Amino acid sequence: MLRPRGNKGELAAIPLSGNPERVDKVFVNGVEYVVENVWRHGDRVVFKFRGVDSISAAEPLSGAAVEIPREERACLPEGEYYQADLVGCSVVTRQGEPIGTVQGWQEYGGPPLLEVSAQGRTVLIPFVKAICVQIDVLHRSIVVELPEGLTDL
Repeated sequence: MLRPRGNKGELAAIPLSGNPERVDKVFVNGVEYVVENVWRHGDRVVFKFRGVDSISAAEPLSGAAVEIPREERACLPEGEYYQADLVGCSVVTRQGEPIGTVQGWQEYGGPPLLEVSAQGRTVLIPFVKAICVQIDVLHRSIVVELPEGLTDL
């Protein structure tokens, strides 16, 4: 999520990458921006995009997600995934029973929680190996082994 910072068009965001400084271009709301500068400020990362030079130019980008083009993403080790690649994945049990579709994430200091749209409501599923037992990004599916009662919460 972005929000304006300072009066020169800079935008602060929560870093979801271990190395945001290596990015040359990003997409925000489907529009490509060239990154002039990026640095860490406390627990945030601050972006300066070419052509965004004032608070009024930065404000329309507030609340948007920064997306790194696939070709610029670092290769991840086995068993690690980009959150954006999991959004839209179908979630099913080992028995093939459909649970829902990943809509987003929530993070509160513990393991991340998958926000799964399930029959008109949101189910939060911890994104841990013991529960998310098989992840297939190519086929857009996540097989889960849910603790009893989790979907009732």
